[in-house]
Amino acid sequence: MTIAKSRILDRIDLTILDTLQKEGRISNVELAKKVNLSASPCLDRVKRLEAEGYIEKYGATLNAAKLKYGMSAFIQVTLDRTTADVFNRFREEVVKIKEVAECHMVAGGFDYLLKLRFENMEAYREVLGVIVELPAVSQTHTYVVMEHVKKDAGVPVIE
Repeated sequence: MTIAKSRILDRIDLTILDTLQKEGRISNVELAKKVNLSASPCLDRVKRLEAEGYIEKYGATLNAAKLKYGMSAFIQVTLDRTTADVFNRFREEVVKIKEVAECHMVAGGFDYLLKLRFENMEAYREVLGVIVELPAVSQTHTYVVMEHVKKDAGVPVIE
């Protein structure tokens, strides 16, 4: 997929993005009212924002606890070697672990930061056993989340 060249966004574009980020199921008619456009030009703008890559996808926020993934932790992962081949092998395997919600390669004292979701400490122990066996993992440090103080609310597009 080719992403079109980005352009400067105006107030209406930013309001559309902010509204869709907060209310993904809003109808085009309601969105058009919020941004003071008629439905057709509003839909044209949304389609353009999608085509230009500003809108990556639409989705729902699920209740993790109700789905037996109510606990979370962050794991620092240090690899024994830092070569392109090792990074690629680690990446290929870590994406297969369903409990890994996010995986970030980082600069600093370790190589990757993983965000895990799991049901309980027994489930955590099981997934940790899988993670420590991933290619080239030499060390891990875990930080179990006790309280979610602020969750990701999306990208701040309007002041």
